[in-house]
Amino acid sequence: MQPPSTGGDGTVAGLGERALVAAVTARYPQGEGVLVGPGDDAAVVAAPDARVVVTTDVLVEGVHFRRDWSPAHDVGRKAAAQSLADVAAMGAVTTSLVVGLAAPADLPASWALELADGLREESALVGASVVGGDVVSSPVLTVAVTALGDLQGRAPLTRTGARPGDVVAVAGRLGWSAAGLAVLRRGFRSPRALVQAHRCPEPPYAAGPLAAALGATSLVDVSDGLVLDLGHVARGSGVDLLLRRDALEVPGPVRDAAAALGADPYAWLLAGGEDHALAGTFPAGAELGAAWTVLGEAAAAGEGGPRVLVDGAPWEGEAGYDHFG
Repeated sequence: MQPPSTGGDGTVAGLGERALVAAVTARYPQGEGVLVGPGDDAAVVAAPDARVVVTTDVLVEGVHFRRDWSPAHDVGRKAAAQSLADVAAMGAVTTSLVVGLAAPADLPASWALELADGLREESALVGASVVGGDVVSSPVLTVAVTALGDLQGRAPLTRTGARPGDVVAVAGRLGWSAAGLAVLRRGFRSPRALVQAHRCPEPPYAAGPLAAALGATSLVDVSDGLVLDLGHVARGSGVDLLLRRDALEVPGPVRDAAAALGADPYAWLLAGGEDHALAGTFPAGAELGAAWTVLGEAAAAGEGGPRVLVDGAPWEGEAGYDHFG
């Protein structure tokens, strides 16, 4: 879509709040479950399950993205992906999103509209609609996404259900985004596959509801690092999670980048975030299929537990991302 006339200077200030909101909302088709869409004081969406899964993620320029590294379209997809993956990690399907944009007055209007396109396209992967939001001025460019999900009659998957004897498994990619970030920090823009993985993750959305159907006992979105996020499951469930390093396959592009940069690829797989893989536990003997890779098992918490152990020992490297760590 082409941006509307921007009043002369091409910025969101030149376009104005009302025209910006109108231009953004015009880019969002509405699904059947949207009873009242953008344009009113609030949206109304159907909740056939009578329960609603709710999650929020905030992206701040300079912390979660850089405009010189990522085009607006990819920032929009990444912003949506973070929340869509959280809903999937509950075993649910996202139905709708609301988006808050806090932007400097000199932000190009075209950037805001390309962001909206990215949000729309990522949401469409799961059949979700962007049903509203807010736009405000701010010295720091910030995107906030709230997603609503439908459990479709299933019990929610939480971080507290793992039991001794369960297997630990993961669906989706690990280490790609961390490798891409390392490449960007060195001033490179290739390998493109890794850089794009950091700009725009590819979460396995369908694996969340599938995990529920397979009898998963716990599930978590790997947003901050496998060891760190599985640590939430270990502590919530009161078990040790025993991972085997040799169960982690190092993808070729990740291996090659590690060799070129003098890095340990397992550090990216075990501690790198923002790929939004789904990791959880399943009863022993469960037929998981090709989407899942078994990494280890759950055991009764030993001395120092509950915790995550790699080859029988605590992971000595960086555990994952902590905003205040």
